[in-house]
Amino acid sequence: MLRISRPVRSAERTWFEGGGTRPIATWAGTVWQEGAARDASSHVVDGFPTEAGSLMHAPSIARKNAWTRLAIAVGVAFCAGCGPDRNASPPTTPTSPTGQSATVPAAAMDIPTLVRQTEPSVVTVLTDNGLGSGIVYKADGTIITDAHVVAGAHQITVAFADGQQVTAKVRAADNVSDVAVLQADRGGLTPATFEKSLPQVGALAVVIGSPLGFEASVTSGIISGLHRQIPGSASAIAPMVDLVQTDAPISPGNSGGALIDGRGHVVGVCEAYIPPTAGAVALGFATAAATVVDVADQLLATGTAHHAYVGILPRTLTPQIAQQLGVNRPDGVVVLAVGTPGPAADAGIKPGDIITAVNGRDTPTAESFISALLVSKPGDKIQLTVQRGGATQQISVTVADRPST
Repeated sequence: MLRISRPVRSAERTWFEGGGTRPIATWAGTVWQEGAARDASSHVVDGFPTEAGSLMHAPSIARKNAWTRLAIAVGVAFCAGCGPDRNASPPTTPTSPTGQSATVPAAAMDIPTLVRQTEPSVVTVLTDNGLGSGIVYKADGTIITDAHVVAGAHQITVAFADGQQVTAKVRAADNVSDVAVLQADRGGLTPATFEKSLPQVGALAVVIGSPLGFEASVTSGIISGLHRQIPGSASAIAPMVDLVQTDAPISPGNSGGALIDGRGHVVGVCEAYIPPTAGAVALGFATAAATVVDVADQLLATGTAHHAYVGILPRTLTPQIAQQLGVNRPDGVVVLAVGTPGPAADAGIKPGDIITAVNGRDTPTAESFISALLVSKPGDKIQLTVQRGGATQQISVTVADRPST
C-alpha cells in the first residue's frame, strides 16, 4: 500500500497533488494523515489506498480496465518524517548545526567542520502546536521552514544556535510545496547558502535540525536518489515530487531543517521519511533547494507561489506494466488517471496513454516527466508525444496553476 503521512494539527488539512488526507495513526501526540488521491472538482484524480495490495478507485475510473489495476501500489507506509513534535522540549543547552555539499567530493569538508560552519544558519521553530526546524534565508531575520510546521500556529518562537530566542510570524506559506517564510524579530543573522544545482547521487549528505526537540542534532549519510516521488502521493506533478532522497536519518522535528552537502550548502529542506516499521531502512526525503528558493522568492515578492499543473497521475512504464497493457516499448510514462475537468482531460489525454516525450524531450520515467514539467509555468503550452493503441500522436496541453487546496 502506498501511503503518505504527514503531521497536521486539527486546524490544518493538507492536500497533496493527487492526494488528500485522512487520519491513520497517532504518534507522540501528533496526528498523522494519509494521502488519498483526488478528483478534479476536489482535486482528486484517483482513489486512496486501503489495505496492502488494494486500491479504492474513484467512481469515474473503470475498474475493469487493465490500467486501473496498475495503480495498485507496492506498499510502503510513509510517515511524516519531519513534523512538529508536540511532546518534546528543546534541550537547555543548544548545540551546533552545520552542513555542506558533496557535489564535488574532493572539496568536501569533514563533518565536524561542516557542523561548525553551518551552526548559525539552522534554527528551531517552536509553536503552540509543537516544534520543527528552520533555516536562515536572509540576514534580516527571514527564516524558511516547512508550511506544516507552522500551520495553525498562534505563537511562533525561533531558537538560535547561540541560545537566543525571539518571536516570529508567518510572512507567507505555500501548501503546494510545503514551504513557509517566517520573519523573526532579529537581524544580523548568517544566511545559509542554498545550492540551486542538484547534488550527485552518492555525495555526502548531512541533516541538521531539531528531531524530538534535540536542537542542532546532526546525522549523516549520502544522497540516495533524485527526482523522487513520495510513495503514495498519487501524483507526479505536485509539491511532494522531484524530491531529494537521502539515507541520513530524518525524524519528527527535523521538518524544515537543512540537508547539506560536503561544501556546507543547503541542497534540500527536510520533508519526510519512511519509517522502519514499513520495512524501510533510512529512506528520507527533502524538497530540493532550487524549488525552495523559487517558492520562497515568490512568496516574499507577492505572497503567493505558482506551480505547473496538468492533472494526471503518471507512473514509469515497466516491463510488467507494458505486458499488462499489451504495449511493445521499453520505457515511457503511463497515465494511470486523469483529473476531470483539468488541462490534460481538456486536451484529450486518457488513462492508459503512454507519454514518451514533453516538448520533444524524451520522458522514459515518471521522474523525467516531472522534471520536464517543472520548467513550465501556468499558461504555457506543452507538446506531449503520446502513444495510444499502437499509434503515436502529438497532443498540446495548456499548463494550469496547480490548486493549493
